[in-house]
Amino acid sequence: MLAIPTALEGRIEANALPLAIGDLLAIIAVLTYGMVDHNTFGDPGYMAMVYAPFVIGWLVAFPLIGAYSAGAAESAKAAIPLGIRAWVLAALVGFALRWTSLFPGGLAPVFVAITLVLIGALIGVWRWGFFKITG
Repeated sequence: MLAIPTALEGRIEANALPLAIGDLLAIIAVLTYGMVDHNTFGDPGYMAMVYAPFVIGWLVAFPLIGAYSAGAAESAKAAIPLGIRAWVLAALVGFALRWTSLFPGGLAPVFVAITLVLIGALIGVWRWGFFKITG
């Protein structure tokens, strides 16, 4: 059985953790597509610095929102809004970090809009599909 750190008790349900796989893949997939589209894909160090602000944002947001709480493990009806709300907060953290000189890429308005919408939609579709498959 997976041991949940005491500070996260009640915020993370082990049954909801499989959702994390798709959530993180959604974030990575959209950012990877952007790097491929802009010919910046390939350098592992650069790629890590592109992913980092949004993964950090996700690590901050998911426990605060309860993206993997007991409710998220019960149904798509609960899991989808929790995932999208967590993504909005994670994106805000990611955009704030990317706005600094610590991370590459800048913060063009079109990047903000595309990233926010595409990843949010992908998280919603993933969570819907997860519950369609698992029942």
